[in-house]
Amino acid sequence: MEIQELHRGRLIDHVQLVVKDLAKSQAFYESIIDILRIPMGGSGDGYFWVDELVVTSIDSPAAQGHPTGRNHLAFQADSTEMVDAFHRAALANGGTDNGSPGYREYHPSYYAAFVLDPDGNNIEVVYHGPAQRSSPSVQISF
Repeated sequence: MEIQELHRGRLIDHVQLVVKDLAKSQAFYESIIDILRIPMGGSGDGYFWVDELVVTSIDSPAAQGHPTGRNHLAFQADSTEMVDAFHRAALANGGTDNGSPGYREYHPSYYAAFVLDPDGNNIEVVYHGPAQRSSPSVQISF
């Protein structure tokens, strides 16, 4: 696996999802990363990657024969329209609705949509509203 660029100092180095049907998952993720304007990193026998997300088949040596559990991944969007487009693309490419696009109570401008990917992972895309020059930090509770 090639790494395009090494980003030191980030909290998360990478996330690996182990899936049952790699082709189905790749079609799903390619559809949503296209909407988010994130390029596909690459692929090989039994895996593909996008930025710091690595997706492998269950029979990949990296998977050790076990699927990952249900995960929640949240990607950032540039607009509410991008969130809406993500939701439509995800549903058209094997995703299941898990929360239609709309504002959430996490903070006043939190606009998000949720889908389950083909393996049941909860995939969210969120737009936090327009950037402000001296915006205070936002406390998010789960």
